[in-house]
Amino acid sequence: MERLKPMSHATRKNIGVIGLGIIGRGVSGNLRRKGFPVYVWNRSPRSVPNFVGSPGEVAEICNYIQIFVSDDDALLQTAQQLGERLTPRHLVLAHSTVAPDSMRAAAEIVERRRARFVEAPFTGSKTAAEKGELVFYVCGNDAALRDARPILEASSKEIIEIGPTIGQASAIKVATNMVTAASIQAAAEALALVQALGLPLEKFLEAMRSNASHSTTLAMKLPKMLSRDFEPHFSVKHMLKDMQIANQIGLSNYLDLGVTAAARDQLLEQMHWGHGDDDYSVVARKYLHEAAPVAGEELQLEEPEEQTGAGESIASSAETKTQSRQDAGPEVSPAPLTSVASSGASNETTRLRPGFFKQLLSRLSSGKE
Repeated sequence: MERLKPMSHATRKNIGVIGLGIIGRGVSGNLRRKGFPVYVWNRSPRSVPNFVGSPGEVAEICNYIQIFVSDDDALLQTAQQLGERLTPRHLVLAHSTVAPDSMRAAAEIVERRRARFVEAPFTGSKTAAEKGELVFYVCGNDAALRDARPILEASSKEIIEIGPTIGQASAIKVATNMVTAASIQAAAEALALVQALGLPLEKFLEAMRSNASHSTTLAMKLPKMLSRDFEPHFSVKHMLKDMQIANQIGLSNYLDLGVTAAARDQLLEQMHWGHGDDDYSVVARKYLHEAAPVAGEELQLEEPEEQTGAGESIASSAETKTQSRQDAGPEVSPAPLTSVASSGASNETTRLRPGFFKQLLSRLSSGKE
């Protein structure tokens, strides 16, 4: 890992990137390929060019700072860490998808130091970031937006100005993700229906291509869902965070967001089963099992091991469990969270004996449960 000592003063052409997740890595690499001097920082050190020691050092070296951290707390913490190093020459671009209130709070921290702030959440995933084809939704004053535009253009195919008020772009971004999450959940359920009726799943894809409800998201995700390719382009944990924000906004405004709540619950179930670092299209895993259990055989469901870390630890755990399933044979969809929780199961194996559900329904109808 290359570590740089802070320079005596920042230069206007240097760009600092804070947060080297899927998007931050893609953007920093794309900026370098286009000739920009890029300096980076991440909470966990990375062996990448121009890695510096802290957000404060990024501010010493760079006038332009792009923030790609994952959630509300991380954004506010980063703004605080930049803190005293910010000056009127700095322009901070916040790209995180967070609650509008959190974005406004970050802007206040930055602007308290008389630095400028642009809210710029985006749409687009791993490939778009690497190719410089993101779409940014932006808010800020005219002067800040004018200075930010060359940097945003280097990583995007479109920039959509939402308005002057910080927080508005975040609201639009959360709203678009509500549609995206619901679309993939609906597609997973549609595939389940087609499979249950014994029809070729490929015929569903063919039909959807000419359907009015087809979209770029479905074009990307449906083939991967069929091939069980859940390499992360936009992870479960991040989409779940966005759906939680949406539901919180809905509650605050007395809105009944039933579809969004359902999408959130399915993502939460995948988190429970250790798939937080998989692509959010992994919700299809619940429905697209290869074969049903043979009648009369016991169905064994194993609780996932408790996850105490994040990032690489979750991903490696999920990879290990996926390999174990492949070694064991056809995958069986996990039971819903409610059934596991109500059974009082811990980390021990839960076995469902033959006829379990029939007996359960009988007990429910007789008032014994």
